[in-house]
Amino acid sequence: MERLESIFTALKGFLTYKIVETDTIHITVGTFLALLIVLVVATYLIRLIHRLVTAKLPEEDKNKFESIFNFLKYLLYILVVTIVLHSSGVNLTVLVTASAALFVGLGFALQYLFQDIISGILMILDQSLHVGDIIEVDGKVGRVFEIRLRTTRALTRDDKVIVVPNHIFLTNSIYNYTQNHKTTRESIKVGVAYGSDVQLVTKILEEIADSQKGVLKNPKPFVLFEDFGDSALLFSLNFYITDSYGDPRIKSAIRYGIDTKFRENNVSIPFPQRDVHIFQHPKN
Repeated sequence: MERLESIFTALKGFLTYKIVETDTIHITVGTFLALLIVLVVATYLIRLIHRLVTAKLPEEDKNKFESIFNFLKYLLYILVVTIVLHSSGVNLTVLVTASAALFVGLGFALQYLFQDIISGILMILDQSLHVGDIIEVDGKVGRVFEIRLRTTRALTRDDKVIVVPNHIFLTNSIYNYTQNHKTTRESIKVGVAYGSDVQLVTKILEEIADSQKGVLKNPKPFVLFEDFGDSALLFSLNFYITDSYGDPRIKSAIRYGIDTKFRENNVSIPFPQRDVHIFQHPKN
């Protein structure tokens, strides 16, 4: 028992041995060892969380988390060191007060940055957006080719890169043409003159869609007689494609075909018509 007490006394004396001793700072061997242990535990804890978060993610998405976890690791280190210094008697009030204005400015500057980063993390974790998806942002259609933690990059149909902050995908309504599958339904509207053979018009439109390269045979294209317009009978040709990105070219080819077939079959596309009535007042 006396031997255990002597060992305990010696260990206590070793842990309480002061490495740094001033009027305001008291750092002992125990404090230094506690700091090392906490740093080691924090490092392994961050690694464990990193593995759990990225376990089921593709290798490309795993690499995107390296920077954010490194940031969290260094932030945790700073927090641990601050707590240890405070417990050692270091007065941090002056440092915090002097840095208050700087922290406020950084807070405003980093507000959207962290908002984009958090949004990027959520997008990667729930796989709501993938590389290759066709999206529409602010009326521009593009194919996603890179998803980063802060921004998403897409190539538009005119070969221009659009950079979208990630918080846009969580705060705004974004069209994703290929979220569920690559097949999308498109339509072309056309008007024909009153008195036209509507069955002939329907047949022409269906034949053009059936013969057009890039238009799927199944589901089958179909025509809708939509309305009686002011100057024309309104039809819509509905068809399915697997290339939403190349949609304008397919629609252009179909319109060329419609114009040609209508001319061959004497089906006219009318101009808007207005009746103008002129009233002449009798002179007194």
